[in-house]
Amino acid sequence: MFSDVTFAYPWMLYFLLIIPVMIFWYWKIGKAKQPSLTYSSLKIFKDIPPSLKEKTRHVPIILRSLAIAFLIVALARPQSFSSGQNVTTEGIDIVIALDISGSMISEDFKPNRVEAAKNVADKFIDGRPNDRIGLVVFARQAFTQCPITIDHDVLKNLLQKVEPGMVPDGTAIGNGIADAVGRLKDGQAKSKVIILLTDGVNNAGEIDPLTAAEIAKTYGIRVYTIGVGTEGQAPYPIQTPFGIRYQMMPVEIDEGLLQTIAQTTGGQYFRATNNRTLNEIYKKIDKLEKSKIEVTSYRNAAELFSDWLDIGLVLLLVELGLSKFVFRKIP
Repeated sequence: MFSDVTFAYPWMLYFLLIIPVMIFWYWKIGKAKQPSLTYSSLKIFKDIPPSLKEKTRHVPIILRSLAIAFLIVALARPQSFSSGQNVTTEGIDIVIALDISGSMISEDFKPNRVEAAKNVADKFIDGRPNDRIGLVVFARQAFTQCPITIDHDVLKNLLQKVEPGMVPDGTAIGNGIADAVGRLKDGQAKSKVIILLTDGVNNAGEIDPLTAAEIAKTYGIRVYTIGVGTEGQAPYPIQTPFGIRYQMMPVEIDEGLLQTIAQTTGGQYFRATNNRTLNEIYKKIDKLEKSKIEVTSYRNAAELFSDWLDIGLVLLLVELGLSKFVFRKIP
């Protein structure tokens, strides 16, 4: 009953000590003042059972004690408090631009580059519950797989459906950046970010990557670029009549271009050579682009005395009624 309850005037509860005094007075002193009749012998009444009125003769003092207890608690003003926090976030809009060209099925990452990139991006999304995130994929062309959204379940579902071969093969880095910029430029977020992941050299598309970077800079969008691929050569699976065979293919990443894109937009360039380093890169970006969160605490008080007061008054009225009419004493 008193869980999570405080009292505005807790000192009033000391008046509860009146109740045991009342009971003592009733049993020890009040009993001596009750009128009685003197009989020479009470044996003739021994077989007469006590009446209901006699059995319940102590009900008034019980009701009076409870009524006074409830009224004292009401005077102490019991209150319950609800507390919480209002969270205001300065959100970040993020677009993940993912290369899905044919070389992304190379298996220098486990199980391959594109699956490793999807798995790490999935964890990254989980760690950004307050940000709107979108997904752009590109090869020879670029398209939006998921517009920026706060519904991360939908985003992650669409991310897992991404596969190389969805668009003609090639690497149009400029188109990927431009498509991502198109999704971010009209947003109201204080901070806008593109995370571009590719394993190749720009060899397709209508938009030059550096031009796309300048456009991103104009809209205040930072681009973090990630070059994916081991040093030297990587095993590339080839389907043959005898099953899958692996051919070692040279890893060609235009790191100079990716570094320039990052520097132009105020971002950073990273090189991922395996699953572990790719995961660490996303953690670094996560730390670099943290949402600003303002937390305002509040505490609301709810007055509870009215229920105690009502019950106390009802008990007091019932006790008075019983004392005056049912248990009335005749001198």
